[in-house]
Amino acid sequence: MSAIVRAQHLGKQYRLGARSARYGTIREAFLDMMRSPFRRLAPNGRAAAPTLWALRDVSFEIPPGQVVGIIGRNGAGKSTLLKVLSRITRPTTGRVEVYGRVGSLLEVGTGFHPELTGRENTYLSGAILGMRRAEIARKFDEIVAFAEVEKFIDTPVKYFSSGMYLRLAFSVAAHLEPDILIVDEVLAVGDMAFQRKCLNKMQDVQGHGRTVLFVSHSMPAISRLCQRVLLLSEGTIVRDGPAAEVVSHYLGSGLSTTAERRWENPEQAPGNQIVRLRSVRVRTKDGATVDAVDIRQPVGIEMVYDVLEPGTVLMPNYHFHNEDGVCAFIAHDLDPEWRFTPRPAGRYTSVLWIPGNFLAEGSIFVTAAASTYYPMAVHFLERDAAVFRVVDALDGDTARGDFGGHMPGVVRPVLPSTTRFEPALEPAGR
Repeated sequence: MSAIVRAQHLGKQYRLGARSARYGTIREAFLDMMRSPFRRLAPNGRAAAPTLWALRDVSFEIPPGQVVGIIGRNGAGKSTLLKVLSRITRPTTGRVEVYGRVGSLLEVGTGFHPELTGRENTYLSGAILGMRRAEIARKFDEIVAFAEVEKFIDTPVKYFSSGMYLRLAFSVAAHLEPDILIVDEVLAVGDMAFQRKCLNKMQDVQGHGRTVLFVSHSMPAISRLCQRVLLLSEGTIVRDGPAAEVVSHYLGSGLSTTAERRWENPEQAPGNQIVRLRSVRVRTKDGATVDAVDIRQPVGIEMVYDVLEPGTVLMPNYHFHNEDGVCAFIAHDLDPEWRFTPRPAGRYTSVLWIPGNFLAEGSIFVTAAASTYYPMAVHFLERDAAVFRVVDALDGDTARGDFGGHMPGVVRPVLPSTTRFEPALEPAGR
């Protein structure tokens, strides 16, 4: 077999403005299925909704045993491509051929029903993958141990935290011996120890000759795990080649993100029924949007968001990564006026200021998020929402002083220092 995955001229078109419904019970799902034929017969006088092509003319082949990364900025079509390859959604145009059993993890708890327990969902997911009950039972203890949810395995997963949900969903997908493992960026929900655990597991899957497709914004993870990378932009593949080459092109091409992002349509904006992100930009003290800043000057990250449902205590927060994917730091908006105060509905603008002579040279990628901490909830987390470049003018008054060579590190502060001098003692006998 020359290819285990083959895509030919794939295209996927979506109708804009469609609302996603909340999950229902199994009974509600059954009743909805019974009603659906009558809905299709009902007259519909609404005008046709505008459409968006999430994928356009995408073609590639993947041989067995290859680990392929898929990268690109938000909205490039990465998740849509994985959904088509997983046969969760049908392509509008083109054809996809997948040979073998597919294990996929595209969202936290993909394939899980909230009303079922962790044990029941494990068996259900295994059955969907084509596993026999005896085969699932043989792997069950290993799945639960990897996920670290032994105490909660007989609890309905709707009561799981996002981390527990993720651990069990990934463990099921990775342990049921799929021929092709498809994983989206959901690994970012877990802590660092679990991320390393998942990456090691994916390497183990690949070591057994299985194929892995991996979407991530972490360029170190992509570089470590993948032999080949597809770079998507606006629904098309713009580069396909060795991981190091494509990642380097992506980071230097401007395809990764921009100094300002806006979401004009609130229904398409990141967030939920409580709060939605409207814009993120890199700005100066004078209010100008900039994509490059002098290392000595302060730079502001402005986040505009709409609170839709009053009464929630929100904590806007910002995550900063360098071009190698290393986290420089995470900062919270600790404005005392709102730190412990439930927010009324309305539009808010938060600006976080980074002082001059703090960040090192290079590209800085900004993730914008809003959370509630009691109880813990993440309302939106938009990765690579904006990017800017820190530039050292080499005038001699920065942390590098008169040194002109490479200086590693994610921060480069000018730190106070003192020097004490003691003259040399005169030799004895003089």
